[in-house]
Amino acid sequence: MGPFFDTLKFLYFYVIMIYFSSHFFISESLFSTCKLRRQFYLNGMHKPGDVILGGLFEVHYTSVFPELTFDPPGFRHAMTMAFAIDEINKNANLLPNVTLGYSLYDNCATLVIGFSAALSLVSGREEKFLLHENCLGTPPVVGIVGDSFSTFSIATSDVIGLFKMPIVSYFATCSCLSDRHKFPSFFRTIPSDAFQVHAMIRILKHFGWTWAGLLVSDDDYGVHVARSFRQALAQSGGSCLAYSEILPWGENSAELRRIQVNQHFLPLLRSQFPSLYVIKQNVTGLQWMASEAWTTAAVLQTTRHMPYLSGTLGIAIRRGEIPGLRDFLMKMHPDIYDRNNNGNSMVRQFWEYTFQCRFAPPPSGWLQGGGALCTGQEELANMETEFLDVSNLRPEYNIYKAVYALAYALDDMLRCAPGRGPFSGNSCATLQKLEPWQLMHYLEKVHFTTPFGDEVSFDENGDALPIYDIMNWQWLPDGSTKVQNVGVVKKTALKGEELRLDEDKIFWNSDSKQVTSSVCSVSCPPGTRMARKNGQPACCFDCVRCSERKFSNETDSLECTSCPEDFWSSPQRDRCVPKKTEFLSYHEPLGICLTTASLLGTFICAVVLGIFTHYRSTPIVRANNSELSFLLLVSLKLCFLCSLLFIGRPRLWTCQLRHAAFGISFVLCVSCILVKTMVVVAVFKASKPGGGTNLKWFGSVQQRGTVLVLTSIQAAICTAWLISSSPVPHKNTQYYNDKIVFECVVGSTIGFAVLLGYIGVLAILSFLLAFLARNLPDNFNEAKLITFSMLIFCAVWVAFVPAYVNSPGKYADAVEVFAILASSFGLLVYILDCFLPEEEPVY
Repeated sequence: MGPFFDTLKFLYFYVIMIYFSSHFFISESLFSTCKLRRQFYLNGMHKPGDVILGGLFEVHYTSVFPELTFDPPGFRHAMTMAFAIDEINKNANLLPNVTLGYSLYDNCATLVIGFSAALSLVSGREEKFLLHENCLGTPPVVGIVGDSFSTFSIATSDVIGLFKMPIVSYFATCSCLSDRHKFPSFFRTIPSDAFQVHAMIRILKHFGWTWAGLLVSDDDYGVHVARSFRQALAQSGGSCLAYSEILPWGENSAELRRIQVNQHFLPLLRSQFPSLYVIKQNVTGLQWMASEAWTTAAVLQTTRHMPYLSGTLGIAIRRGEIPGLRDFLMKMHPDIYDRNNNGNSMVRQFWEYTFQCRFAPPPSGWLQGGGALCTGQEELANMETEFLDVSNLRPEYNIYKAVYALAYALDDMLRCAPGRGPFSGNSCATLQKLEPWQLMHYLEKVHFTTPFGDEVSFDENGDALPIYDIMNWQWLPDGSTKVQNVGVVKKTALKGEELRLDEDKIFWNSDSKQVTSSVCSVSCPPGTRMARKNGQPACCFDCVRCSERKFSNETDSLECTSCPEDFWSSPQRDRCVPKKTEFLSYHEPLGICLTTASLLGTFICAVVLGIFTHYRSTPIVRANNSELSFLLLVSLKLCFLCSLLFIGRPRLWTCQLRHAAFGISFVLCVSCILVKTMVVVAVFKASKPGGGTNLKWFGSVQQRGTVLVLTSIQAAICTAWLISSSPVPHKNTQYYNDKIVFECVVGSTIGFAVLLGYIGVLAILSFLLAFLARNLPDNFNEAKLITFSMLIFCAVWVAFVPAYVNSPGKYADAVEVFAILASSFGLLVYILDCFLPEEEPVY
């Protein structure tokens, strides 16, 4: 880059000298004339008009220095501009009463010549002109179409921009030219590399290609493309570069071999030499993607290249239709363009090149060697020349749009209503005093639609609405090659960016004939997340399975998402599923068994109570303290029934009622047994001499009162517990990861402990009294039965505490139900034994 910038510095100094020398004048009579100090001798063609548009084209190029080779497509580009201007002049609705002329120059694919041509367009071609207001002489150039190279456009626009001269390029794509501060007067009808890069990344993403290699040419074009591509790829996410290399100019075999070692694909080329190298090295199995610079390069579309390059996808300049262009080219003749002696040397050079003849005198100087004299009678229609091939108009279409953009800007300017203009004092621009910056103002706002249906307008950076064709290199069964249009990528004012691909038309250079894959790591499926490999690009990663209670339902997820509290990750970790709910259900075997036992106990109690009621007048019933026995049977029945509150899905009312009903029922039951024990002891003592006074404290009223008081204490405990910290249903997720255990939280542990403790105190008192009375005579055997039943009762509830604490979820409820049923059946056995005494006790 150093020599290039040194050249630019020299040219800057040179152009300033030309600028001042061409605008400062030498005069002998009141500074009435202006004279150029120096004039460039350039190859060009000209047409007079009221307004002149300039053009810069590559009509010759250097194949073997210093010889020049004529380039028919480049000359067709220049003639496309001539055609567009001729078409505009014939259009009565566009620029009426104004004739457009042109000055077209050949840049010879050389920076110095192209730069000199641009300066000539700005300063004019006449050596001397008068400074009068009668507008005599050649009109100045108001706009330039060109240049074709990005490097040339950078150098030219950087200087021409000082004059505010609008330059509309048809082929310069460097994104750096969108910098309005450096290039304020630069416009283009070809998309910039920024959009080209963006379009290529869109295609990468469309096919899921995340692993790409970048090869660029060693010039301004390649350097800017590489920078833009890296930045855009990083911003897009999901794709990354395997490598990025600058292709050397020339046959540096060692350097090319170093680049070729990277066996990755998706190179972006600009020069044709690397493609020749892949043939030499037999580099196959790559999917190529071409920039617009070589997508349509016919020199690469040969049977020799197809084994390696077939299937290439490329971005190509939009192909357009220009009706009438071929007829215009067919009518071209040297006599027509030399009629006014306007120095149209390019037409003669084309004639000499096509018919291998020369004009005399003198020879044009551009044809190498001799040849027959050109007569002018040669028939262009009889020649096979690519100059007449208008089947693939791509740069030509951009030239056509550039000329029309300048014409529409001029037309808008000339239609300005006096007093309503955009300039100072609401003034309008006129042809007589037209300044280039005034035309640039209208060019920025131009908007029209071509006959081909494409919109043309410029954004704030001077870039036209971008559009590219997507091409595919196809190797046909007969061995021929074809470049097929398979889609389009564009940006419109209304719909924004669009990518349309006809995948059925795409030819893939693979054994499967299907779209190829280009990834560093295979995509992570749903249920996994990406874990980047240390020291590797972002596209290289491992797939890690989501942990429990997390999921990912997308491909290539960066993180796994936690499931909501009531959900659990599926076995595949790709979705959340509701957690299984667990509680002691009526429908499971354990619940059915406990329910059956509860109902059985209730039924037995009901039968015994019925029998007891039926035979209430018999001595055996009366002898068993019928009132307390009735109350004991009822309380025992309630104990069996309260166990059902522990089965089924916990609800607020069941949680609040289950422990209260259990506590009060058992206290009522144990109170009855305690009172019966006390009565047995009192009756025994009363049977002894002098013990009758003890019975007055154990009459029916005292018995009922004692039971009521003892039960009321438990009721008070339950009421205080429910008011202060009531049991509530709770979804417990701590026991199991994939289950929700529905349980009742006791609320106040102290309240629950007091409730159980009170029952325990009464049970222990009953046990102690019965145990002390166990040695009574056989006719007082009830004390033995109470001792036995209380022993079972206490043993069950002592075992209940550790079992309850260590049982999770529904098993804690099952333990409590089992304890209720076991102790209840123990008391029921006691009642049944009381009906079968060995001797009838006397109370």
